[in-house]
Amino acid sequence: MSAPATEPYVAATTEPHLAATHRLDDISFGKIVQIREVLLRAQATGAKVIRFESGDPSFSVAPHVLEAIAAAGAAGKTHYVPNDGIPELRKALADKVRHKNGIAGAQPNDIFVTNGAMHALHVVFGALLNPDDEVIIPDPMWTEVAENIRLAGGVPVRVAVRSVTDYVYDPENIAAAITPATRAIFINTPHNPTGAVMSRDAIEAIVALARDNNLWIVSDEAYEDVLYEPAVHHSAAALAGDWAERVVSIFSFSKSHAMAGLRTGYIVTPAPILQDRIQKLLRCTINGVNSLAQWAALAAVTGDQSHLPAMRAEYGRRRDFLLDALRDVPGVQAFAPRGAFYLWAELDPAIYRRLGVSDAGELSEQLAARGIGSAPGDAFGVDCADAIRFAFSCATPMVIEGASLLRAALLGEST
Repeated sequence: MSAPATEPYVAATTEPHLAATHRLDDISFGKIVQIREVLLRAQATGAKVIRFESGDPSFSVAPHVLEAIAAAGAAGKTHYVPNDGIPELRKALADKVRHKNGIAGAQPNDIFVTNGAMHALHVVFGALLNPDDEVIIPDPMWTEVAENIRLAGGVPVRVAVRSVTDYVYDPENIAAAITPATRAIFINTPHNPTGAVMSRDAIEAIVALARDNNLWIVSDEAYEDVLYEPAVHHSAAALAGDWAERVVSIFSFSKSHAMAGLRTGYIVTPAPILQDRIQKLLRCTINGVNSLAQWAALAAVTGDQSHLPAMRAEYGRRRDFLLDALRDVPGVQAFAPRGAFYLWAELDPAIYRRLGVSDAGELSEQLAARGIGSAPGDAFGVDCADAIRFAFSCATPMVIEGASLLRAALLGEST
């Protein structure tokens, strides 16, 4: 009996059908990244550039942290690690948030190690939101917050913060934005991009709002250690009392420990339902943060912390150089940041006319053409188009030189 005939295999000559629209189509490539690419291309040709566009700390990783990486590698700690983080790090982080942040009762199983704070945002919103759930955020706000809400199927609802109130995230305005679809209130202190720092009273008022309206709070505290006196950092979960289980806290090693390239952050939540979902998202996105980075993080959080006041002092010097350079530039109203390492300046349209540009976006492009980085206001929201952000996380000599060049550029002087 002969074998049945088979049709010859014919390779597909066309790609499978893709939907005409996709949720990623509404996600931007990011104006900050676009400005950075312009500067990096110029730098590659040998041109001098001033890196005021990006918040990457210039400081080196502490020696004891580098030693921990080498020791872990030499000990063969380079294999798969537990999904939620190595036990030693989770225990140390639980100790840290109890004693430093005042988050009472935090336990190792409340800690989830992530691939940086941005990944933490992605995981938290993915675990928290259903389609069309709303999250209230300040406007302006770091771009990736709204983007990660959208990626989770949610809707960012913006509440404007104003220079006339020193960019206070006003609980009354937040209350006015609450609807039946609201799922959470997002807070970020110290605030990127303005450098505002929330008071204890403001955070307690937001906690009361959340309690009264049965809402979650997502608290991004990546800049907890970058503060200028007399500003003080308060963790929302430490002030939440009986609502602490509904507060999700996010932290990072990128800013406090200059470990941006090691991509290590963490989530703190005691809520069982979120713990279950977060474990699943971690498994399906990274299945454990880089092992050597976790041993580095353990050394950072348990080792010498003397670099923190030194970093704060140096950031303070850089801030003052920039503030002095912009203080009396016509059409530029700079806000003295209380925390983080950004200078946010509102712009009068008169400066556009003086410099021959139509808006802050064109101004940012003009500055980039002169080798000076920046980020236009509309990179951060919808109610802040006439503003611009300058990062002073680059090395102090660059800040000093850049402040002079920036002043000349904004005054319309040739260089």
